[in-house]
Amino acid sequence: MNIGILTLPLHVNYGGILQAYALQTVLRQMGHEVSLIEERQKPARLPWRHAPVQYGKRIVKNFLGRRCPVFYEQKVNRERAVVRQHTERFIDTYIRRRLIDDFREIAASDYEEIIVGSDQIWRPAYFPQIEHAYLDFAENWDVRRVAYAASFGTDVWEYTPEQTRRCGDLLKKFDAVSVRESSGVALCKERFGVRAGHVLDPTMLLSAADYKRLIENRNMPEREGILFSYFLDETPEKKAWAGRMAKEKRLVPCYMGLNVENFALPLDKRIQPPVEQWISGLYDAEFVVTDSFHACVFSLIFNKPFVVIGNRGRGMPRFASLLGKLGLIDRLWMGVPSCSYDFDEIDWRKINDQIGYEREVSKRFLECQGLCEKE
Repeated sequence: MNIGILTLPLHVNYGGILQAYALQTVLRQMGHEVSLIEERQKPARLPWRHAPVQYGKRIVKNFLGRRCPVFYEQKVNRERAVVRQHTERFIDTYIRRRLIDDFREIAASDYEEIIVGSDQIWRPAYFPQIEHAYLDFAENWDVRRVAYAASFGTDVWEYTPEQTRRCGDLLKKFDAVSVRESSGVALCKERFGVRAGHVLDPTMLLSAADYKRLIENRNMPEREGILFSYFLDETPEKKAWAGRMAKEKRLVPCYMGLNVENFALPLDKRIQPPVEQWISGLYDAEFVVTDSFHACVFSLIFNKPFVVIGNRGRGMPRFASLLGKLGLIDRLWMGVPSCSYDFDEIDWRKINDQIGYEREVSKRFLECQGLCEKE
């Protein structure tokens, strides 16, 4: 079957890249032809009517010591390829993409099935043309429509009344619907009147051995005795706590962050490290400290003890849903602890058995290929 996948655009976010890689890989293993449908990113630009005010604000910020490029859009466009060079190489190597300028370029005969998901594809703040995420461009096509592990990102409803009505009508045309969080199951029922299954994030459909193959030929030595910390929203408090944890556990701190838009740094320091390096850090770690959902996921896949510092702005339900299901909710902290914490040892055999069961349930949903009974 020829399948198209619609997810969030792939940029520099490791989790976003790897969930797309995993879903495509699993579908290919099932014997399908698969490609990711992605809009080309347009150059950043500032509407002329907003320019005087925005330039003025940026000048003031710099005067107050807050580093901010006055000509932000020009700088981003000029440096985008540089900061993304490693992540783009991974994407070009492992993910088949169909880049489009407009969804109207897609014809009804191009795909037999379109899968929406995963990641926060159903969050308007992350996917502004939200109706596209419900396949409005394919509304009258004879094509199978499936949502796999789609996420609203939050349990607070962020749609306008018109978006709720329109997206609900479109979702009722789907052949099968699944979401990543238990809160998403409730939102689909309450807001759209649609029954949704609860499945794993695509990254969890592959095993540790599958990901190890991606780093077998890495050009860096394996590291022992490290505490790996990865923060999407870095703060001095988070880094200091990770340092204290490393010291108490007698581990060597190993830090990765998201510095792409940290304009206080020189350009060469803002280049996003390779995806393989991120995977290696998690694979080699003795302990992981993070505020990233997918770093949490890979800690589970690689059986690494971890603690997550919750991030409300990026979405809490995904953490609570996954860790609650696995009985590890104590690993989720709302804010940086004021002291260290003596965590109970994780029973990895029990965790792996549970993940294995959920993986089989999730794969069966995909094997259903849109033939599941609709409500």
